[in-house]
Amino acid sequence: MGYDAVHLVDEGLERLPDDEILIKSRLEGRILLTIDLDFGYLLAVSKESLPSVIIFRLGNESYEIINERLAEVLNRFDSNLISGAIISVSDRNFRVRQLPI
Repeated sequence: MGYDAVHLVDEGLERLPDDEILIKSRLEGRILLTIDLDFGYLLAVSKESLPSVIIFRLGNESYEIINERLAEVLNRFDSNLISGAIISVSDRNFRVRQLPI
């Protein structure tokens, strides 16, 4: 989609603890994409405003379906992501929570 994206596996960081992933994302100015609900909880208790997190809760987690839903999130919720949000993406809807919670 033309965005600067990295995967933790490509950086050899797939075992990085969740709290360190959040710190890395914040320092690099990234949006975290995940299927792991723990990131929403960690952000809520941290009281931080960034990084934004997009949590995918889909019946089909193929790259094609995730990319379709991601494109929709990026188009509809750009300002939320810039200011800091947790966006939960399901097959039917989106739930947006502005940070800090």
